[in-house]
Amino acid sequence: MAKRVVNRPDWLKSTRVVDLYSVSSCCSEDFTDYINDWKHNGYWFFDSPEIIQSIAREHSISLEGTSLFYYQAHELAFDDECWKPHTAEGSFSTNIVSPSRKQLEGFDVVSFYARTAPEHSPLSCNSIADELPTNEHCLFASFNEAETNIEKGAFKDCEPGPYRILSVYSVPWP
Repeated sequence: MAKRVVNRPDWLKSTRVVDLYSVSSCCSEDFTDYINDWKHNGYWFFDSPEIIQSIAREHSISLEGTSLFYYQAHELAFDDECWKPHTAEGSFSTNIVSPSRKQLEGFDVVSFYARTAPEHSPLSCNSIADELPTNEHCLFASFNEAETNIEKGAFKDCEPGPYRILSVYSVPWP
């Protein structure tokens, strides 16, 4: 995904946070409202940067100033106080090209109430980063931290679930 990363907003008080690498587009917006192009995969992201670039060209969208991210989703989603399997939507082609160069930035917890595209990242959207330790990008440092905080109910009163854990990697533009 190509995103326009924003600096920590004033309403987020955590001084650890410098900017938001959140998966949701509530603050750091996606490069466009891409759903209507129907070029996303079964996880509601893109299989490669080239698809993002083709959408941008097609709609005359500048990608200047965007950051490119690669997400890996945990195969389980937390809903109704238990982990349940989650797979890609089968009606979409999913042929993800893993980038040859990527840097792990952290782990985000994301709500998927509609069970399609990512909705909210409570660490940023609900200011949970003010209560829980995150890194400078408003992400958990480890998968275990994300999993533990979900299981202990840290996000219970934030957004409706299910919640998924996604690893967030920064990727250089090709």
